This record gives sequence, C-alpha cells and structure tokens, in this order.
Amino acid sequence: MPEPLVECIPNFSEGRRPEVVESIRSTIAAVSGVFVLDVHSDRDHNRSVITFAGPPSAVAQAAFAAIARAAELIDLDRHSGEHPRIGATDVVPFVPLGGITIEDCVRLARDLGRRVGEELGIPVYLYEAAATRPERTNLENLRRGQYEGLRQAIAEDPSRAPDFGPRRLGKAGATVIGARAPLIAYNIYLSTSDVRVAKEVARAVRASSGGLPFVKALGLEVDRRAQVSMNLTNYKQTPLPLVVERVREEAAVRGATILKSELVGLIPQAALVDAAASYLMLDGFRPDQILEVRLQAARQAGSEADLLDRLAAGTPTPGGGSAAAFAGAMAASLVGMVGRLTLGKKKYAGVLPQIESIVAEADKLRRDLQSAAEEDAQAFDAVMDAMRLPKDTPAQASERQAAIERATHRAALVPLRSAEAAARVAELAAEGARIGNVNALSDAASAGLLAAACLRAAGLNVRVNAREVADREAAGAWERSLAEAEARLETAEAGMRQALATRGHRTE
Repeated sequence: MPEPLVECIPNFSEGRRPEVVESIRSTIAAVSGVFVLDVHSDRDHNRSVITFAGPPSAVAQAAFAAIARAAELIDLDRHSGEHPRIGATDVVPFVPLGGITIEDCVRLARDLGRRVGEELGIPVYLYEAAATRPERTNLENLRRGQYEGLRQAIAEDPSRAPDFGPRRLGKAGATVIGARAPLIAYNIYLSTSDVRVAKEVARAVRASSGGLPFVKALGLEVDRRAQVSMNLTNYKQTPLPLVVERVREEAAVRGATILKSELVGLIPQAALVDAAASYLMLDGFRPDQILEVRLQAARQAGSEADLLDRLAAGTPTPGGGSAAAFAGAMAASLVGMVGRLTLGKKKYAGVLPQIESIVAEADKLRRDLQSAAEEDAQAFDAVMDAMRLPKDTPAQASERQAAIERATHRAALVPLRSAEAAARVAELAAEGARIGNVNALSDAASAGLLAAACLRAAGLNVRVNAREVADREAAGAWERSLAEAEARLETAEAGMRQALATRGHRTE
C-alpha cells in the first residue's frame, strides 16, 4: 500500500535576497517528515519556488510555518518584479502524489487557509479544485490588479472578499491556496529583446486566447530577453513537444527563434519520457521499458517489509500507535477487496449502490490510516523533542512544559483518530459480511478482527497520553470519544457474528 504523499509548491515574492529564501527553506525542512526537493529563484521575476513533499499533515504544517516566516521577512510595499503577485507567499498549491486524492488535497487547502486567516491574519483565497466560486478557479482572476490594486478592492468590492481572514492587507499581502493536478512551469527564451514578440507568441499559444488547451502563458522581458512564461496544466492532453513546436512556429512568423528554455521547479518524469519518445519516434514504446522503472517495480514489493523492519528496530518510533494504524489500514484494504469481489456479480446487483459506497469509504479510510501510521511516529518524536528543551530558567521551564503539553495533545489525537477510523472500518466490514460476496465472508471477518486490534491498540495509546496532560477537560473529551468508538466496535462485532452464523455455511 503506498504511503499517502502530497507535494506542495509555494511561490514566494522574493528572488533577490538568498538569505531570506534560505530562511524560508530551512523553516520548511525543519518539519519532521518533510523533504525539500527543489528551490528555484529568479531575480528578474523576484520570485522563488520551493518544492517539498511528505505526509499530508507534515506538509500542511510546513506550509503554514513557511507562510508565517515569509510574512516576517517580505514586505510587499517594497517589492517589485516581472511576475504578477498579491502576497509575500503568493500561491500555495497542494498536489496529490500517491495514496491520496485531489479531494483530500482540497480539504488540506481549506484547513490551511482557515488557519492562516485566523492565526496569521493574512487574507486567503482558495483556487483551482479548492475554489469556493467558479470565477476563483483561475489564479489570474485572483491576481487581478496585483497587490497594489487589491489593497483597495479587498475592502470595498464584495467580489474580492477573501475566503478566510480579514478584508484588509498588511505588508504580507494575501495568499492563494488550493489543490491541483501536477503542472509544468516552463519558460522559453526567444532570440530577441523585443517583449512585444513574447507577448504576441504567448497570446497565440495560451488557451484563454484560443490557443492550446491547458496552456497558460505570459510574455515578459527577462535578462534583456523576450520570454514566454508558461504553465502547462495538463501535459497529458497537451504534451510538451506540441507546446514547444507551437512556440517555435509563432516565433518564426515574427522573425524570432527559440534561444533556450528552462524549468521552474520540478517536472513529472512521464512528461520527459513522452517528449523523448515523441522526438525519437519510438513505435509502441512502453514506460516499463525504462530500466529504472522496471527496477522500482521490483523494489516496491518490499515496501511493507520496510515498515516491519522499522518497527523491529531498537528505536522509540515507529511504535505501537503506528502498528495499530497499519493494522487498521490492512483492515480497510480487506473491506475494499470484499467490495470489489462483489461488484459486477449479477447475484449482488440489488446491493450495488451500497457496495460502491463501502468501497469508496474503505479506500478513503485506508489512506487516512496509512497517513496516521507515519503521523503517530512524528507525534511521539515531537514529544521527545519537547522533553529535550532546556529548563535552566523559569522561563525555559515554562516554555518546555507548554511544548510538552502541545506535543502530548497531538500524540493523543493521532491514535484517537485511528481508533475512530477503525470503528468505521469494523462497521463497513460487518456490512460487507452481511450483503457482500459470500465467498469473501472470511475476508470480511478478518477485516473486522484487524479493525478491532487497531482500535484497542490505538485506544491504549490515547489513554496513556490522556493521563499525562494538564488539560483534564481535553483528556476527558478524548476518553469519551474513545468510549463511543469502542461501543460502535462492539455493535459491529455483534453484526459480524450474526453474518457468520447466517451466511457462514453458504457457497456459490
């Protein structure tokens, strides 16, 4: 089962002060579980793009920390550059990479937007798949008038009111947050310094002017060269070679050629493979003919063994909470299997809507529990980090205790979420046993047993952490929620026993 993995590519309005960019990068890299993959800065655009990835909760925390840091270091009143912008952190897209859906990224974007608006006082607009209004889907509409124009419009124009945060701008401006599919940020430099040529070529190739679908383009002057700056939002429908050839044709009509090109950030491997196959005119080419792709497929079979090795290692994490969540994820996987073994069978046509719903929910719960397996380890690591803080002065001791309290809250909430998810998996398993393919009855029962193991092990972790916190009201709420999950499990187990008693002797 792939670990839930999300990519985040925030764009910051700073490309001329390396120390500022490095401070933001370090803030992101300091979040446990996050991998910084790329930093791209452009002096003319006065803009930097930092690409990082990791489990959803860790990536969201890193994005929040980066937005806060950028707000401290970047003053939009003193900023100028070629690229349109409305904020110190101008745009923050979340992109699903594996084990996670675009809908999950939408929830991530909206949760982050609410937090940025409430805690940092920065206006937030939601865009692309997370947009709350059709006209806000496109980033260009939100950047209309840029920072300077938005200062007045945000307070006076109801259509420019943010989704979260105040209707006023500070020096950090506003931030656009959303969820989208992978795109390619790609710039082509032309053999002319006449920016009008770049603007005309951009107009000819971009979708909004009747050009190529899924292409956004601007004509800019960068480093005394005309540049066609593009975002390719669906490289599968409009492949990279097609875009390059269209730019080449439009430039030639205007007496220019392509001088060079550059990527901003990262590019999906598939896009380069497609471009190479197109250029080489390979007939019947398959991606699995690539040596590294075949090797990765062979290694993938050992991914679950890696978690078992980590659990067996002499380290505090991952531990019981991670193992509990992984058991729950296996339970959800079995529920999905039961559902899929039922779909398409004429005998079960009457329960098709229920089975489809079970499969969809089981898949979502599997992803959530996979994420919880990593988050549980991160939560306990945070407790250990807090305990290592200095306590030599009263102020340090107070700060350390507050950090331990915060970290312990998270260390309780992650397994509580696992327990609640496991209760739902058990309910789905019982329903699958009742109406699903009778030949998969034992698989449904196995799912129920694994879900029970997840809930009971996770519940133990909740109660241990609840005893440690000073906030007894919060601890009481956790224990009540856990008791509710345990009651749901008991009901589901009774339903499973009933299904086994009535259907266990049947085959088909």
